[in-house]
Amino acid sequence: MNTLHESATATERDALPCLCCGHAIAHCDTQRVPRSRLLRRIGMVLFAVLLVGGSLLTRAQAGELPRDSTYHLALPLVDQDGKAFAYADGRGRVRIVSMFYTSCKYVCPLIIDTLLKTERELAPEQKAALDVWLVSLDPDNDTPDALKRVADKRHLDTSRWRLARTEKPGVRRLAAVLGIQYKQIENKEFSHSSALVLLDADGRIVARSDQLGAADPEFVAALRRALAPR
Repeated sequence: MNTLHESATATERDALPCLCCGHAIAHCDTQRVPRSRLLRRIGMVLFAVLLVGGSLLTRAQAGELPRDSTYHLALPLVDQDGKAFAYADGRGRVRIVSMFYTSCKYVCPLIIDTLLKTERELAPEQKAALDVWLVSLDPDNDTPDALKRVADKRHLDTSRWRLARTEKPGVRRLAAVLGIQYKQIENKEFSHSSALVLLDADGRIVARSDQLGAADPEFVAALRRALAPR
């Protein structure tokens, strides 16, 4: 019994390709191959296997973005703490995104009020799983310090809230992706829509609301669905 098993194992081994010449081991004279060369070849093959395997594992873990994900937008941002990050950072968490500017005296404070009221409709564990991003329409004036003053004044939880700026071309691209309209008018003011845009964990738009002053019940319902455990 042992003899048959050993014979079968040897046959299978002899049929394997040699790492040096590519021929079956049974037809390769490995004695002619220097040991150092053989070890180098084995090392190269193992390295290639590990490299490809690691790449596939990383892609499998990250997953491909859905075609309708807004995270296909390559957009550099800087937050209220001066920290640089990318728009797609934080993928895997539900997020509300809106656009504002710090010198706005009417609509933008209402946007923040509405976001805070919307959060209050959530259970503590749901609120902890939500990120809120406000991106400035006015990069000429909204420095990180200006953004931080608003965050501090409104007592925003900056572990989840990010007030951010990007350059003007980035403002245009993000507004287009989110469906937010804006126009600079006189006295450095902006006319703009007040949309709150809800993104799922993969950056897809799943709800939006233009209601200000109170939490939109339909938007809150969509938010709870997006935050529900999978």
